[in-house]
Amino acid sequence: MLKLMLIGLVALLVVASAVLWMLRPGGRLAEGSAAPDFSLLDQNGQTHRLGDYAGRWLVLYFYPKDDTPGCTREACRFRDDIGILGDLDAAVVGVSVDDVRSHAEFARKYQLPFPLLSDPDGKTAAAYDSLLNLGVARLARRHTFIVGPDGRIAARFDKVNPATHAEDVARTLEALQRVGR
Repeated sequence: MLKLMLIGLVALLVVASAVLWMLRPGGRLAEGSAAPDFSLLDQNGQTHRLGDYAGRWLVLYFYPKDDTPGCTREACRFRDDIGILGDLDAAVVGVSVDDVRSHAEFARKYQLPFPLLSDPDGKTAAAYDSLLNLGVARLARRHTFIVGPDGRIAARFDKVNPATHAEDVARTLEALQRVGR
């Protein structure tokens, strides 16, 4: 009986260790480094590349799943603050591993006025240290990057509160622009 309990405890520890390893924070794509290039389709089938945003600020936010509570809250806050961000010369782009059709339904349902890019193989999310690979499923981590007009990472957000994130991004953009980054 004790041997079975020990085996069960070891198995539990192995599973818990694997889960914690998979949920660990992503690597660090450092501020000041070149933003990784991408070429992805949006909800309308249009291709977007990093170079399309050269010369202006880009808020590139990664999110786990279309039409889930946290992701919906985050997207709707960006929608509601799109004028403020636009006044700061910033484009907003969301990225997840969901397909184009899912993005189209999500954008239509919540009247999202910005591109949602489909990263079905997770390569872009991985390049931005934002891919969560659970073995049977892959999700984008809730990370955001502000890419400067020069194509470099000006700021990154690894801990995101969907309810206040758009405001946090706007404040950070204002601060970056004040110091001339």
